[in-house]
Amino acid sequence: MNLDLDDEQEALRHTVEDFARKEVAPVIGGFYEREEFPYDLVAKMGRMGLFGLPVSEEHGGMGGDYTALCIALEELGRVDSSVAITLEAGVSLGLMPIYRFGTDEQKARWLPELVTGEKLGAFGLTEPGGGSDAGATRTTARLDGDEWVINGSKSFITNSGTDITSVVTVTAITGEREGGRKEISAILVPSGTPGFTVAPKYSKVGWNASDTHELSFDDCRVPATNLLGERGRGYAQFLSILDEGRIAIAALGTGLAQGCVDESVRYAHEREAFGNPIGSYQAIQFKIAEMETRAHTSRLAWYAAAAKMQAGKPFKKEAAIAKLVSSNAAMDNSRDGTQIFGGYGFMNEFPVGRFYRDAKILEIGEGTSEVQKMLIARQLGL
Repeated sequence: MNLDLDDEQEALRHTVEDFARKEVAPVIGGFYEREEFPYDLVAKMGRMGLFGLPVSEEHGGMGGDYTALCIALEELGRVDSSVAITLEAGVSLGLMPIYRFGTDEQKARWLPELVTGEKLGAFGLTEPGGGSDAGATRTTARLDGDEWVINGSKSFITNSGTDITSVVTVTAITGEREGGRKEISAILVPSGTPGFTVAPKYSKVGWNASDTHELSFDDCRVPATNLLGERGRGYAQFLSILDEGRIAIAALGTGLAQGCVDESVRYAHEREAFGNPIGSYQAIQFKIAEMETRAHTSRLAWYAAAAKMQAGKPFKKEAAIAKLVSSNAAMDNSRDGTQIFGGYGFMNEFPVGRFYRDAKILEIGEGTSEVQKMLIARQLGL
């Protein structure tokens, strides 16, 4: 078993690492404090081909795979989570549903600008009263002639209200199955469609340089041809997208956990207390050693999940494990990193404070830690 990156993967990792250190790190703190979306950085990521990493060259992508995307996400996450989640959601939640399930016409219409990062797509699953119960969808879509008429709302939707958002894929009840079960389908809704309203951005604890909104649909009409995939398969389609997305989030969380190590090691050399660098004291050494262990374990977890996915093997359990392990590592490392920095860790000028605020959502988004445990237990036959 070889866990080393190959030459192409290592070149990608180095390129993204260089971009994150030289382009993102110097400016992202300002975007974060202003709660401003970093359009220039997103455009640069687009020109680098990051949004098209797992998409075939036939559809304008880089011809890579999902592991390549995760490598990029980890390196971005080491510096900032807002930029990383913009890429993660833009790819795994924005364009991948269209890439996986879209018709040739849908792919031709939406993918060219999504894979270049010129436009962003969003994924409308969560609803105000749903939370972890994604099957409790209330948004409805009924056919009226050759149009779907959509009514309902979605909450906490990333990349849904930027100036470059072009489309949101939403899940909606389109009928009823035998036994009274909901028939849930996925429908593409272009930005600017009458009846589709994007609420003002949320005031968030973290990810302050990313875009998140509540969406509402009031007799919103789109062509019947905007149905994505098979009617009644929308929920199943999105569950498969979430399985993939959990590996991506695990890579992002690993990056955050490693970023806390990076910052803490640097600070431990620079900061002196009682006449010596604080890194010379065993209390600090042991804390950082535990942090490195968490980041390393988290990386192994997402590598294992990605390897199964790329091999075409079942990976639901491994994706859930990776998501659970990485979100725990991110939370623990950001807490310990902030403690090592002491009072300075509470100041916005130092990244660890931002990391601490960003880490918590990793235990919630794309499936809470409790949901991951439930999925793991199910895969064990419990």
